[in-house]
Amino acid sequence: MSSLPRSTPEAQGLSAAALDAFVGALDASEQEIQTLMLLRHGQVVLEETWAPYRIEDPHLLFSVSKSFTSMGIGLLVAEGKLSIDDKVVSFFGPDDLPGEISDNLAAMEIRHLLTMSTGHTQDTLEAIGRGGRMIRGFFALEVGHAPGAPFVYNTGATYMLSAILGKVTGETLLDYLRPRLFEPLGISEATWPTSKEGVTLGGWGLSINTESLARFSQFLLQRGEWDGKQLIPADWIDEATKKQVDNSVEQNPDWKQGYGYQFWRARNNAYRGDGAFGQYCLVFPDHDATLVITSASPDMQAVMDIIWEHLLPALQGEAGDGTARPPRLELLLPTSPTPSGNGRTYEFDANPMGIAAVRLDPDGTGTFTLVPGAVADDAGVPADRTQELIFAPGPWREDVDKLQTTEQRLVTSAYGDGDTFVAVVRYLETPYVVTMRCHLDGDALQIDLRFNVSFWPPEMTLRSR
Repeated sequence: MSSLPRSTPEAQGLSAAALDAFVGALDASEQEIQTLMLLRHGQVVLEETWAPYRIEDPHLLFSVSKSFTSMGIGLLVAEGKLSIDDKVVSFFGPDDLPGEISDNLAAMEIRHLLTMSTGHTQDTLEAIGRGGRMIRGFFALEVGHAPGAPFVYNTGATYMLSAILGKVTGETLLDYLRPRLFEPLGISEATWPTSKEGVTLGGWGLSINTESLARFSQFLLQRGEWDGKQLIPADWIDEATKKQVDNSVEQNPDWKQGYGYQFWRARNNAYRGDGAFGQYCLVFPDHDATLVITSASPDMQAVMDIIWEHLLPALQGEAGDGTARPPRLELLLPTSPTPSGNGRTYEFDANPMGIAAVRLDPDGTGTFTLVPGAVADDAGVPADRTQELIFAPGPWREDVDKLQTTEQRLVTSAYGDGDTFVAVVRYLETPYVVTMRCHLDGDALQIDLRFNVSFWPPEMTLRSR
């Protein structure tokens, strides 16, 4: 796969000092940025990584996945295989549909799935579950309003788009997009799980690397054209990325500018796909520019505010304000004394983290023995597989998570905090960081875990047997 073309900021009409100030503002913020790439006039003019993250590593995109699902539906429309006016129930048989179909459900069209105006009163994903018969679960839910009614963010609706594509093509969404979108864009590393009923998740789960996401953002800016070929009709890109429904009920300024076909409108005539914890694919048509960011952001609007305060003026031709950027971008651990242990091994009952045993040695090294946890078991990993992760003071220690269906890169390190051994693991193909504070409580070892970002409770406590 050839890389995107590179250029200097000045050659593309931008101030390098202004971009330095933008990077410096991101680094100084409380938003943990991991990678970014900025394109102007189709050229990469800024690419940054905060060590130990890398541009080439696949990264879990969460709801940016939805924007790719939109492309699959657009292709089916272009091929004449469906219309956005088609009724959703028309694609499914009695095994999936309820015995009595309500008027609101009967009226629901593909356009309503695309624009998240299905008539549901809340996101359907939690109600239909993430396993089992999700399609049947979707149809079993009450549709409280006529479709086309208020915007309600609805990941379950995106899952149904993927399910419909599967019904029409006989392929998963990922397999359908590979030759039509991913391969032409040079995206070879894409992974996208399926549900237990064999449907690509659609609304979440896609992993590609930062440069691949930058290719997709440039493809959107070029209205579906790549290397002289129109991969997806320009009209579909235009319709997908313009305001289709009002979402002014949302709270944050960049989340109330309107919603398209699985794309958010943003201030300053921009639009984007975005995903939980700060994954962004942002397009600036007025400035012939795109920006992608992967991060572990606790406040996604805060990142958008930094973009408007520091990057937008650069795109408008302004020079920097003299703010310096750090000489090295990296995510550091606290500096502290080397932790120590007693050399004992502590065993744990089954737990969601899959921690089976922990040994803390006097030299400051911790060895964690892991077995497949609940998530790994659901993915079909044999329960007899184990892995040891070493946590030691000093630079990040490279390893891989071997207990996932697909091995994923991670790094570990450790430091001392009084009598507490603090182990930190970064799962580099996701935003997730787990900090484990280990301390003795009588004859037991207690581990207080904290997740930097999560959909589940951010803290958990484990206690050895």
